[in-house]
Amino acid sequence: MNRKPRVVVAMSGGVDSAVAAALLQEQGYEVIGISLKLLSEGTGNGSERADRCCSVKDAEDARLVAAQLGIPYYVLNYESQFHREIIQAFTAGYIGGLTPNPCVRCNELVKFGFLLRQAVGLGAEHLATGHYARVEQDRKSVRFVLRRGSDYERDQSYFLYSLTQEQLARICFPVGHMTKDQVRERAAAYGLRIAAKADSQDLCFVGHDYRTFLQGRCGDRLKPGPITDRAGRILGQHKGVALYTVGQRSGLGLAGGPFYVIRLDSRTNAVIVGKRDELLQHEFVADQLNLIAWDRLNGERPVLTKVRSRQAAMPATVFPLGDGRIRVRWQEAQPAPAPGQAAVFYDAAEPDLLVGGATVAADQRPQ
Repeated sequence: MNRKPRVVVAMSGGVDSAVAAALLQEQGYEVIGISLKLLSEGTGNGSERADRCCSVKDAEDARLVAAQLGIPYYVLNYESQFHREIIQAFTAGYIGGLTPNPCVRCNELVKFGFLLRQAVGLGAEHLATGHYARVEQDRKSVRFVLRRGSDYERDQSYFLYSLTQEQLARICFPVGHMTKDQVRERAAAYGLRIAAKADSQDLCFVGHDYRTFLQGRCGDRLKPGPITDRAGRILGQHKGVALYTVGQRSGLGLAGGPFYVIRLDSRTNAVIVGKRDELLQHEFVADQLNLIAWDRLNGERPVLTKVRSRQAAMPATVFPLGDGRIRVRWQEAQPAPAPGQAAVFYDAAEPDLLVGGATVAADQRPQ
């Protein structure tokens, strides 16, 4: 008798992963549900809200869904890994004048790193999540490719650009071809008790305001300093470089505005501001390039580029500088991205195909 193929579903306690588990079970898979305990008591800014993921309530919801589906369910404690790889890196990045993206790093190292290895160790062929994205294998190149979720409003491909071919070969996103309304309708049809549960919001360990988190976690490392213009004239005082990000307009407390943060200098502890036209630029340098749809970047290529998850993908050209660094040239000037942000590229001719991505470099000088 042939054993059913086994799949581990990362169950967050939300409707998306619950429907993913139910769909796979319906398709004949042997489904195992796993939730991750990532946060210890007191992590974050002290606010325990119903709309934050990774809570005790979420784990209980996941357990009840698993019981309803009749599948095994486990909770794995990844607190130390999450603290080391995600929270510490997030804090260090901001202290260093960067604007890191912890969701990208968490997907790469925790969910599709530690958990994927755990799933394989349990004999699973695949690890499934409730992400709105689609994994396919290109028939011509035989490469695994990543496409936007069919629901563009919910698409999460931006946060998945750093995945490798080895990871993508083991990953599936059962709701990636569905809209959120369709997911909720399917949850109701299955009779799942969380069919109408609200979506989680914000970073799981931060809450509404990352500044409050940083002040509570490393307030002793936040040193006041000058706010200057590009000529070095002092216009005011800031409360710590980590509390500001490139493109920020509110909270500067300066007369004669509006001003925008155009650069952070952690070395001199200065926040440099300017008018909106000073924020616009035609190109930037990024590093840590990871390609998914292409095996290499040999020369200049047209793409659609996003440097913020909620931003529309804008026409640009990318070309290599060497050592994993690339230059991105906008077709039209755009607000400068913040160093540390993810720059994600989609195919210019096939906009739902994710080409790859990189990290906006702190050093914008080509080497």
